[in-house]
Amino acid sequence: MRFDGGRVSLDLVATRAGRQPVRERIGTTDRLAEWLYGAHLVPRGTPLALDETALPRFTALRDVVQRLVTAELTGRPPAAADLAALNEAARAAPPAPSVVPGVDGTLTRALATAPSCEALLAAVARDAVDLFTDPVARSQLRRCEGENCTLVYLDTSRGRRRRWCSSEVCGNRERVARHRRRATTLTTHRL
Repeated sequence: MRFDGGRVSLDLVATRAGRQPVRERIGTTDRLAEWLYGAHLVPRGTPLALDETALPRFTALRDVVQRLVTAELTGRPPAAADLAALNEAARAAPPAPSVVPGVDGTLTRALATAPSCEALLAAVARDAVDLFTDPVARSQLRRCEGENCTLVYLDTSRGRRRRWCSSEVCGNRERVARHRRRATTLTTHRL
């Protein structure tokens, strides 16, 4: 799973990526649980009660956030239905964090109560609300320039010239492709 977006809501959007073929990264409730742990919405080891409705609800929220991001990046106004869906998802109370001593005595994060699906959706939705209502964060939204990448991220680099969602993944692919093009051109000119 990728967590390069800079915001949990953008990382949810990244769970369906690629131009063609599109890759589904949270196609099962087990993969959704893995994403929830990886996104740090839920501390590892916290029991999750995800029923068969959880996955379609998260993918529906992902689609809403994706459409809102696309509208923002293309300068189009967001659809009223998408704003209403995001606001509805954000209304539930997200899971309350607490600090507890770990096995070795160091302080760790735990949730005060087991999180419901609504609470987890609300945590992601509230992150998206914060993103879309913060003019600085909105101005940092970028789409990866990687050849087959559709990920969106926040460009917090010093000069705001970041081109890829991840320098290690898409940036490296681009550098390898550029090297191969140069090597092919040199070989062709020598013949």
